[in-house]
Amino acid sequence: MNDARSNIAVNLRFLRSQHKLTQEEVAERIGVTRQAVAKWESGDSLPDIVNCQALADLYNVSLDDLVRYDAEEQGIPIPPKHKHLFGVVTIGERGQIVLPKKARDTFGLQAGDSLVVLGDTSPGHSGIALIKSETFLQMTGFAMERILEKQGE
Repeated sequence: MNDARSNIAVNLRFLRSQHKLTQEEVAERIGVTRQAVAKWESGDSLPDIVNCQALADLYNVSLDDLVRYDAEEQGIPIPPKHKHLFGVVTIGERGQIVLPKKARDTFGLQAGDSLVVLGDTSPGHSGIALIKSETFLQMTGFAMERILEKQGE
């Protein structure tokens, strides 16, 4: 496992590359020198908390992930803020899947909870999404209220 200094350096190098920014551009956007950015990316020094937050905002990642995320341990690069990759599941013979514990814990899912299964069959972009039924009902209920309000106008 990498230490915090190494994690931050690796994450900063990856994120800058992913966003196609130069060290100079990062420095300008958060109000520091290019040399400071270079030192952070090399692990020679660490950004202070204010600069860490500015970097997290710039790259749209959580502050916690910027500082602690270990891509080597996780096997995937640092994710955008509020995005998760919980792993791979296998579909059983009867269509059942087991959600990884981290996913269940993150969303507070328990045995007996209901999920709505949504799908997109667009060519090249097909996928399935799960959403808590309560959340789906709140979203669609609000949408239906808006539709009914507009019809009444």
